[in-house]
Amino acid sequence: MALPLSILDLAYIGSGETASDSLNASVTLAQRAEEWGYRRIWYAEHHNMPTIASSATSVLIAHVAAHTRSIRLGAGGIMLPNHSPLTIAEQFGTLETLHPGRIDLGLGRAPGSDQQTARALRRDPAAADAFPEDVLELRGYLTGESRIPGIDATPGKGTDVPLYILGSSLFGAQLAAVLGLPYAFASHFAPGALHDAVALYRREFRPSAQLAEPYVIAGVNVIAADTAQEAQEQFLDAQRRRVGLFLGRGRTFTPEEADDILGSPAGRQILQMTKYSAVGTPDQVKDYLDDFAEQARADELIVVSAAPDRRAWLRSFELLADVYGMAPALQ
Repeated sequence: MALPLSILDLAYIGSGETASDSLNASVTLAQRAEEWGYRRIWYAEHHNMPTIASSATSVLIAHVAAHTRSIRLGAGGIMLPNHSPLTIAEQFGTLETLHPGRIDLGLGRAPGSDQQTARALRRDPAAADAFPEDVLELRGYLTGESRIPGIDATPGKGTDVPLYILGSSLFGAQLAAVLGLPYAFASHFAPGALHDAVALYRREFRPSAQLAEPYVIAGVNVIAADTAQEAQEQFLDAQRRRVGLFLGRGRTFTPEEADDILGSPAGRQILQMTKYSAVGTPDQVKDYLDDFAEQARADELIVVSAAPDRRAWLRSFELLADVYGMAPALQ
């Protein structure tokens, strides 16, 4: 069976772009990905980040769903401590009602923001401690078995929107295993605990009404290009962009300054975040991904491309679809 491939669209706002440009690019990618045969596209909740346009994640999913026909769309993920479970059940129940059979709901317990932003969100700093209970409450609303008497999600009740636990540590792996939910590991930016987390999840998995056997999705960075040199150039540009994002504090670095920083301890930490990156020609990328999936014991890969150039960004996903011989699902 061919390795299932999905996309994580970070909805980044590139240099010289507006948020509108980014959101239009997300629609274009989804339409093309549907034609190319990708399984799903997820969008992540981030706040107070000037380079990411997916803060209102459910609104973006609704917009993209209205401009596509069949590809699955979802959150990768919703940071549940930022919200009440009922609100998320209503939002994603509405999405599933409008676009039946196409909506996923990935859940994370990280704030997706800094402390000051969390305060602006009116987020209780202790809310993450209730994440397991909040997941159960949310699942109850979506399955029509509310854990709070007299409270139902409308729309939402009985929609059975599939839940996924997102994580980068053993906590998420253990929770997904206990609840019998699919587990998506954020190895595209937090690679450290990948193998231990997947091993724990598979070892302790308990079947549920949603899932009979463990299912692992692993994130991986991808830049495919017609030549290896072009792919490496795009990858270097992406790493330089990361320097500005994580260390710039409003300052813009020249390429030479960014390269110097990448050689420093702080820069090496940034490079470590993208440890799992498939960069090169389509064949080189496929070889890397096949090996990565085997080593990670992943049932599905969700790929993210940080190629700064929009044409290279789209081309990367197209080349990957071609080399895997993907085809759109029958309508």
